[in-house]
Amino acid sequence: MTDPTRLDHALALLRAQARPEALDAMAGFGLTGEGRLGLAVPTMRALGKQLGTDHDLALALWDTGIPDAQIVASLVADPKLMTAAQMDHWTQGMQAWDVCDQACLNCFRRSPLAWSCVPRWAQAQDCFARRAAFSLLAVLAVHDKQAPDARFTDCFPLIEQAADDERNFVKKSVNWALRQIGKRNAALLPQAITLAERLKEQPSKSARWIAADALRELKARAG
Repeated sequence: MTDPTRLDHALALLRAQARPEALDAMAGFGLTGEGRLGLAVPTMRALGKQLGTDHDLALALWDTGIPDAQIVASLVADPKLMTAAQMDHWTQGMQAWDVCDQACLNCFRRSPLAWSCVPRWAQAQDCFARRAAFSLLAVLAVHDKQAPDARFTDCFPLIEQAADDERNFVKKSVNWALRQIGKRNAALLPQAITLAERLKEQPSKSARWIAADALRELKARAG
């Protein structure tokens, strides 16, 4: 457990940078969540750097439920210390897409458990837990330079299964994952296009939207 004064200090730093006047505009982009302070991402990154790696503090910040504090938590957490239970707990406490994506970008992708989380979260019913599966997959496609192509093609069935999820925050992450996999290298590009062509034939509106949007970008890339 973290020292309560350490948590209080971190929260005071966050609240000192609050921008309540920005909350309405942020809400228009889906950046919502109870207790949100309105901090800009560069501000949160600077605070994360100032606080330094502190895993216990990260867990305490996350449990405040404040979206800005949760993003800072993802910056100060030690990914190597994250357990599967902690990662699952974090996905269940997300109130907005930016918290989900920042957790994937800053923390989850660096965890040795990252790849094992993708199929588990892809089966989740919760909107942001399911989004986390595909946001994490998209981030891994960019940042996990050592992963073999099979890691990504093995996830194609997960993309197909989730493509009929009409929830906006899920379908956009599925689309993001498909596009990032296709852009990863020349070998994966035609395979991602083939998958998108299959999705185009699905009856669901979300699958067809995912396909059309991905095909625009991937076919342009293929020339």
